[in-house]
Amino acid sequence: MERVVFLLEDAGERIACLLNPESLVLRRRAGIRQRESAGGLVTGSRMTDDSLIYTGGGMTSIEMDLVFDVSIAGSSIVTEDVRELTGPLWRLAENAADTRQRGQPRLCRLVWGKSWNIPAVVSAVSERLEHFNAEGVPRRSWFRMRLLRCRLPEPDESFDQLQGVPGGETGTAAARAYVVMGDGAGAAGSAGLPAEPLSLVAYRETGDVSNWREFGLDNPMSVIPGQLLEIPDL
Repeated sequence: MERVVFLLEDAGERIACLLNPESLVLRRRAGIRQRESAGGLVTGSRMTDDSLIYTGGGMTSIEMDLVFDVSIAGSSIVTEDVRELTGPLWRLAENAADTRQRGQPRLCRLVWGKSWNIPAVVSAVSERLEHFNAEGVPRRSWFRMRLLRCRLPEPDESFDQLQGVPGGETGTAAARAYVVMGDGAGAAGSAGLPAEPLSLVAYRETGDVSNWREFGLDNPMSVIPGQLLEIPDL
């Protein structure tokens, strides 16, 4: 049986597991939030259910348990300390040192044969160590991982390219930056004022009030004056 492998997208490295997990646990959370206002949640005594806002997107997580033991043959690392085998997976949950990634964990790809190929980041790890030798060095590890599926960045998605993409001497704009104003303030970032409605921004910038869904926002209710939006070319 083929082994589970983690491919690191930025460096092309390959981390293989000694033993495959016996099971995978997948969880899905839809892009739904409770509707809120400046005074708190929008609710009432006559309402059966709280008001909801459908933000789109959501979150998919994958959980797995792995076993590492230095007595198991098949590892390219010869060691008496099992942490040298689990260390590369543990470090996937560390923030990246490259400042261009803004401290995010490293992107990886979970690959298992031809059935699983999922781009993700490692959001949490835990490890139970046992079978210690006389020097207190652990020889076996029960390793648990939690991954969050994510979309791999595309070449034209960097912040520096918001104003346009190469297209000859003139070029064509793929997205443009827009600074959210305060509602009725006429200036961005006015203190104490709510943000202008996204439907108004969508109508003014694209001609259709429903196009605010294309702005790529995780939570439209959290937009504040002065926030930078990406307005796609629709």
